Amino acid sequence: MSIEKKYQLWLNEPTMKDYLKEELLKMDEDQKKEAFISDLEFGTGGLRGLLGAGTNRMNVYTVRKTSQGYANYLAKDPKNKQKGIAIGYDNRHFSKEFASEVAGVFAANGFKVYLFSELRPTPMLSYAIRYYGCAGGVMITASHNPKEYNGYKVYNFSGAQLDVREADEAILEVNKIKDYFDINVLDESDLIIPILDEVEEAYLAEVRKIKINDTKNKATILYSPLHGTGQTVIPRFLQEEGFNLLEYNPHSTVDPDFTNAKNSNPEMHEAWDNMAEVALRYDADAIILTDPDADRTGISVRHGNNYVLLNGNQGAAITVYYLLSQRKAKGILEPNGYVYSTIVTTDLILEIARSFGQNAVAVLTGFKFVGEQALLIEGKAKFQFGCEESIGSIISDFVRDKDAVQQVYMYAEIASWLKDQGRTFIDYLHEIYEKYGFYLEYTHNLVLTGLEGQAKIKEIMDYVRENGIKLKDHELVKYDDVLKSKTFYPDGSTKDIKLHKSNVLKFYFDNGMWVIFRPSGTEPKLKIYFSVIGQNQYDAEEQLNKVVREVLEFTNQI
Repeated sequence: MSIEKKYQLWLNEPTMKDYLKEELLKMDEDQKKEAFISDLEFGTGGLRGLLGAGTNRMNVYTVRKTSQGYANYLAKDPKNKQKGIAIGYDNRHFSKEFASEVAGVFAANGFKVYLFSELRPTPMLSYAIRYYGCAGGVMITASHNPKEYNGYKVYNFSGAQLDVREADEAILEVNKIKDYFDINVLDESDLIIPILDEVEEAYLAEVRKIKINDTKNKATILYSPLHGTGQTVIPRFLQEEGFNLLEYNPHSTVDPDFTNAKNSNPEMHEAWDNMAEVALRYDADAIILTDPDADRTGISVRHGNNYVLLNGNQGAAITVYYLLSQRKAKGILEPNGYVYSTIVTTDLILEIARSFGQNAVAVLTGFKFVGEQALLIEGKAKFQFGCEESIGSIISDFVRDKDAVQQVYMYAEIASWLKDQGRTFIDYLHEIYEKYGFYLEYTHNLVLTGLEGQAKIKEIMDYVRENGIKLKDHELVKYDDVLKSKTFYPDGSTKDIKLHKSNVLKFYFDNGMWVIFRPSGTEPKLKIYFSVIGQNQYDAEEQLNKVVREVLEFTNQI
């Protein structure tokens, strides 16, 4: 069907919501093309897109279609209707409405539905699936994307996001549905069960179990939820646990417009506003931000009279080293456990894991692959830690997706433990570097929006896949083409890669350096990752600056 025909079908649909019809009437030709060029597709994080009218937008009708497809997939096992589905939502525009639509579609299909009565963090939805023994779950969230976005994350029975096979099968069911406007939705049903307090209490009881050390001097933490779901749980929980929690008032209201947040992604410097000034005034040991759905955690740590923003690799390295070393010191470290990271995360995580006798595994980008691994070792080995470079982690696998509540709680413990010793996070990080090497990383986000942007990303990936990259002072050792499931060596030999196929190119150079090209699965970006190992901090910084400059000059010429 042509773009114009699809547009006219939507425009003339009798049941079209008034606000969407108004938007349709205002569309010019370019806007029509963007809105109807395709259907929204699953990426590494599920369904995510701009809010608005059209098949390529997040709206009531695309949510209904996706829900019906997922319901059809789950209904292949008749027992799943009684097991039911759990549904949560964040603070974004239409999140609550979309969650109600999902509930209504599943109830119309005869599924028991456990629907959060208020917004809550994504990890609590993951836990609710496991707590109630559901067949799956849906979280309405666009994580840290700008306010114009929303999304639809799909979970399986284990509380993890759908694995590749499950997602492929669910997508087939979604794609079978051709009529967006012929889907049954129940406004009310006895099958829809509101949930909140019981599952929240059970979840927080599990979070408390990750504690390792009791500390004398509780850390002072300045916290921001960035107008999101973290506000509903984290301040109260940390205060109950005895930490000195200060709320950053400009960000403490739940707000779909993120009015006082310059950026909703804790990885971005502008998200931190002038929090360092406030933290210094109150002598805070750390500043912690969680993203809007509270599955990712940013931390800026006190060092002298300054606050230093740690990246995801540094925060994960500190966390895994603390977990393993302190468990070992207390005699509670189980041997041959598992630590998981992703192929774009610093190798330091895996080195630390191996040094403590743990299995170290790097999976594809996308935390669903960590959740998938947790299921594989369930009942066989200890899950010690899972992380990714983009400030996502889980410490205990009672949750099978990124969990900022766990990570905030552990950061608060580490801050208190270091405070007892008169040390800082930076002191601790350098202790790790001295032991394992000075690892330094950088991620460059090449933002390329719209259809032209998609074409440019493909052009760059095709060129790099065909021609590779060369560095002046470093020799290529090998490169991985994960899309082809092969490692290629300079002598022409190859080796199979045991990862799901993905559009990722990873180039390994001498001295442990690597460079990765990967299109984002959820945002209009080409991500280029860099990692170096130096003899000291200065050496690492020199190496990193040089390779970044060289590779970006090369990329800009494509």
